Amino acid sequence: MAVAGGLELADEEVPVARILAQIVADAERRRPAHGSTPVAARFRFSELRGRLLKDRVFEDPGRLLGRLKRRGLLEELPEGRTDRVYRVPFPDALRGLLAQELAREESREPEPLQPVPDEHVEIRRMDDDFLAYLREVLTERLEATIEFGRELTIGRLASYLQGLFGETLYLDSLIAILQQYALADVPLIAPTGRTTGATGFHLALFGPPGTGKTFSIDDMIRGNERTGVPAHGLPGRNRYCGGITPAQFLRVGVAYTGRTFNFIVPEFNDWFKYRGMVEPLKLVMEQREVKWETTLGTVGPYTFRSFFSVNYNVRTAGASDYWTTIADPNFAALEDRMLLRFHPMTRERFRAVESSAERLELGALDFGEAQPLRDHLVLTHAVATRHPLVARRFLPRAVRLDRALYGDLREVSEAALAKTATPRFSPRLKSRAVKLAAAAALLRSFANDAPGDVVIGPSEREFARRFYEEEIRAREGGHVGYS
Repeated sequence: MAVAGGLELADEEVPVARILAQIVADAERRRPAHGSTPVAARFRFSELRGRLLKDRVFEDPGRLLGRLKRRGLLEELPEGRTDRVYRVPFPDALRGLLAQELAREESREPEPLQPVPDEHVEIRRMDDDFLAYLREVLTERLEATIEFGRELTIGRLASYLQGLFGETLYLDSLIAILQQYALADVPLIAPTGRTTGATGFHLALFGPPGTGKTFSIDDMIRGNERTGVPAHGLPGRNRYCGGITPAQFLRVGVAYTGRTFNFIVPEFNDWFKYRGMVEPLKLVMEQREVKWETTLGTVGPYTFRSFFSVNYNVRTAGASDYWTTIADPNFAALEDRMLLRFHPMTRERFRAVESSAERLELGALDFGEAQPLRDHLVLTHAVATRHPLVARRFLPRAVRLDRALYGDLREVSEAALAKTATPRFSPRLKSRAVKLAAAAALLRSFANDAPGDVVIGPSEREFARRFYEEEIRAREGGHVGYS
C-alpha cells in the first residue's frame, strides 16, 4: 500500500512516533500464522502507554493514533473494552511512513536566532508606566495610601480575596499578590544581624487546564479589561511572555541585566520541549550567569535577577496524588527552584471555579480594594527599591526573621515525618514558607512610624504554617494528618 502525504508531526509527537514504530515492528514479529493466511499484527494501547512511560515520554498518543485511524493505517477493534486493541492492516506502509517522518524531523535544520523587538524600548515603556503610577500616588493619594497601609495585614488581604473567590481558590491569588510585594527583593535579616537572603521568589502553579491558574498569576496581576478584572499587581514590572519562545526569552534576558522584573509565562512546560533549553533555563531560575551557545551564535554571558510566575499544565486524569502528575523529568527544575502550588481538578475545585466565573460574568465580584491595594504595593516597592522620587521621604526597611517562625514550621514537618518513614517533600519547601511569611510582613511596612526592620508577627507565622501544611499534604497524597 502506498501512502501519500506526510503526518506533519508536532515536536512533542516525534518520540511517540518513534516508539509506535517499534511497537508495530514487535507486533508484526510476534503475530501467529494460520495456514497460508497470516493474522494482522495488533497491539494494545496499554502496551504503547507502558513503553512511553518507560522511555519517559509523557505526550498523549491519542492525536497521532487518531490521524492514523482516519488514514486507514490503524483499526480500533471492538474487543477492547477496558484496554483498546489496534489492528495494523498495512504494517510495512505504517512503518515506512513513520520512518519517513522521523527522518525528516531529525534532518530538519534548527531555526536561526530570529531578531526580537528592541527590548530596551519595552523596558523604557514599563519604567514609564511605573513612574506615572507612582507620581499619581504621591500627588493624589499619598495620605490615603499610608492610612490604608496602617490597617493592612495578611488577614485583611486574605478576607478580601476570600470574599471574591471563596475558601478553595483565594490562596492562589493571595500568593501571587505576595510575590508582587516580594519582587522588591527586600533583605532578610537573621537574629544575629546577618543578611541571609531576600524576599523574592519564583511562583509556579501546576495542574490540568481550567483550574484557575492563569487567572491568579495574570488576570489578577495585570488586570483584564474584557472581563472587568482590575489590576492588583505592580504597573510596569510584569513582563508578559505569552507566545515568546525560550530561545527568544534567553536573548531578551540580556536587556534585564541588573534589573528586577517579573516574567509571566502562561505555558511554561512548552519551554522545556525545545532542544537544549533545560540547562540554560535552570541557570535563569537560579539567577546565575547565563551563557547559551549554539552553532548559530552565542547569547550572553549575563546575570538574570528577575523572577517568574508561571503555569505548568499537566494531565492528571482525575488523580489527586501529587507525584502521579509530575512524571516529567524536567519538572524537577521547578520543584527545586520555585514555590509550587498543586491544582488537581477535584469536584470541589470545579464547583469553585464555576461559581467564581459565574459571579464574575454576572458582575457580582466587588474589587473595591484593588486600587488602594495597588497604591500600597507601588509605594512599598518604590521605598524598598530606593526609587528617586521617595528616597528622601521614606527609609527602606528589611524584614527580620524570627526563631518562632522556624519553630512553628518545624512542628509541621515533624508531624508529617511522624506519619511516614520516607517523606516526599523537600526541605526547600520550608524555605519557601519562610519567604512567604516575609512577603506577608511587607504588608505592614507602613503600620507604624517606628524605624527599624519589619518583624514577622503571629499572623504571618500562622499563614506560613498553613501554606507549609497544605503543600506537605499535597506532596504526601493527602495522607498526612495534623493536629
